[in-house]
Amino acid sequence: MKFENYMTLEFPSKSANEAFARSAVACFASQMDPTLEELGDIRTAVSEAVTNCIVHAYPNGFGNIYVRCRILKDNVLDIVVKDKGVGIPDLEQAKRPMFTTGGEDRSGMGFTIMESFMTSFSVTSKVGKGTSVHMRRKLQKRK
Repeated sequence: MKFENYMTLEFPSKSANEAFARSAVACFASQMDPTLEELGDIRTAVSEAVTNCIVHAYPNGFGNIYVRCRILKDNVLDIVVKDKGVGIPDLEQAKRPMFTTGGEDRSGMGFTIMESFMTSFSVTSKVGKGTSVHMRRKLQKRK
């Protein structure tokens, strides 16, 4: 698929980098002239995806998180957030609202939030190989 512009990021799965990823994607998306609501939705979805990598992908240490953003035709922002961590053994269970393996302080709503804020959303995962979240958001054309 052809794209108009793109960026890639790679950073360690440290909690301090969640805000960095969220801000970097928002800055990249700003060239598409999104509304404040669209930008907020994008930031939230990226935050959830990166937080999932930080909390779940590398439970015994740190690993890398990879983010790719592309601007596609028809004003579509394409985002992939992936890791090379432990993977998700039961993806259908993990996608259910309120399910979490992250302890009592986690809501289990990450995938639900990402899906609700984006135009399209998919997750692929292989145990021992990692997880990839693919999200797209079609932005309004502004005059």
